[in-house]
Amino acid sequence: MKKTLFSIASILALSFTATAQEVEFEEYDLDNGLHVILHQDNTAPVVTTAVMYHVGGKDREDGRTGFAHFFEHLLFEGTENIENGKWFEIVSSNGGTNNANTSQDRTYYYEVFPSNNLELGLWMESERMLHPIIKQDGVDTQNEVVKEERRLRYDNSPYGQFLFAISEQLFENHPYKDPNVGYMEDLDAASLEEFQAYFDKYYKPSNAALVVAGDIDISKTKKMIQDYFGPIPSGPTLERSYPQEAPITEAKRSQFYDSNIQVPAILTAYRTPGYGSRDAYVLNMISSYLSDGKSSKLYKKMVDEEKKALQIGAINLEQEDYGMYIIYGLPLGETSLETLLEGMEEEIAKLRSTLISESDYEKLQNKAETNFVNSNSSVEGIANTLARDYMLYDDTNLINTEIDIYRSITREEIKEVANKYLKPNQRVEVEYLPKKEEQ
Repeated sequence: MKKTLFSIASILALSFTATAQEVEFEEYDLDNGLHVILHQDNTAPVVTTAVMYHVGGKDREDGRTGFAHFFEHLLFEGTENIENGKWFEIVSSNGGTNNANTSQDRTYYYEVFPSNNLELGLWMESERMLHPIIKQDGVDTQNEVVKEERRLRYDNSPYGQFLFAISEQLFENHPYKDPNVGYMEDLDAASLEEFQAYFDKYYKPSNAALVVAGDIDISKTKKMIQDYFGPIPSGPTLERSYPQEAPITEAKRSQFYDSNIQVPAILTAYRTPGYGSRDAYVLNMISSYLSDGKSSKLYKKMVDEEKKALQIGAINLEQEDYGMYIIYGLPLGETSLETLLEGMEEEIAKLRSTLISESDYEKLQNKAETNFVNSNSSVEGIANTLARDYMLYDDTNLINTEIDIYRSITREEIKEVANKYLKPNQRVEVEYLPKKEEQ
C-alpha cells in the first residue's frame, strides 16, 4: 500500500511559467477534536474521502517498532459492521478505489468514489475509526502480510535497504533510526493487548484530520460528517517527546551489506531541518539542481560526461522532526566508490563557494512551478495536500502559498544553505556493498 521510497519522478522543465488556480477550502473542528477540511469542485462527479492520523513509525516504544505501518494493514481487516475481508469488495463494487500509506510521521487512508457514494466513504472511514475489529486472528494474518511486504520491498529487493543503511547511522537516539516498517521480531513479540492499546492511543478524532474533496454540497456534507463522526469519543490527550540528536561534527564512515546486489553503491547523508523550515525548501531546490533530469549537475558530470556512474541522485527526504539529505551513486566499470564520493563532493563544494548561474536558477523556478501545479491537478491530489499541509505544516493554506516560498528563494540562499548543512564533516558515508558468500 506504500509507494516505494527512492522512486523519483522526472519533471520536465517548461519554457513558460505555470499557473495554478487557487484552491478554495473550508476547515473547522468537531466537538471531539476532529479537524475537517472541505473542498468543493463540481466539475466532475468524483469525491475523495480521506483521513490522516498523526501517527507514524516514530510513534513506538523501544522493542515495539512498526506498529503504525502494521495498522495501515490491520485497519482494512473489518469492523463491527463491515465483514472481515469485505472492505475492498465494498469499495470496488460501488465504483471506487482506495489505498493507504504510512510514513515515519503520519498514516493516510483514502477512498475515491463517484460523488453519489460520498456517504458510503464517510461511513467506512467512521467505521475504521470507531468500530475496528482488533482480534488475534486478524493480527496473525496481517503479521504475515507485513513480513511478506518487507521481504519483497526491502530484504529481497536490490538496494531496497538504502534508507535503513542511512538512518541507522544518521540517528543515534531519535526513532527515525529504525525503519518505518519495523523489525519483525518486535511485531512477533507484541501481545494483542498492546495492539489494542496502540489503537486506543492514536486512532481517535483528536489526532486526525478528515478531508472531503470533490463534487459535494457543503451543507449536506457537514451534516453527514456530524452524523458519522460527531459521536466518536475524542480520545486521550497525546503527549509527545522524542529524543534530540547532537549535531554531527565529524564524518562517520560505515559499511552495509546487501545480498541482492552485485554493483556496490556509495551513500552520503546529512541531517537537516524538518517540515516547515524555509531551509528545507531550499534543500529541495538543491536536489533539483543536482540530480533532476539529464541536464542536472551530478548526472551530467558523473554519468554523461565522465561516465563514472551508472546512476546518481540527490534526495531531500523531508520528515517532521529532522530531514535527511541523501546523495547516492552506483559506479560504472572500474570506478571506485571513493572516486564517486570525490565527484559528489566537488559539485557540493561548488554550491558552497559560488552562486549558481542565472539560467540554472530560472530552470529551478520553472520546475518548482510545474511541480506545484501538478501536485494539485486532481481532486485526489488536492485532498492529500490539504491533509498534509494541516497535519505536518500546521498551515492548510500552504496549498495556495507554498509556491511563493520557492519563488522567493534566492541564489544567495542556495549557497548559504549548502554551507550550513552540506559540509563533509556533517555527513555519514555508507559503503553499500554486495554481501560476501559465507565460506
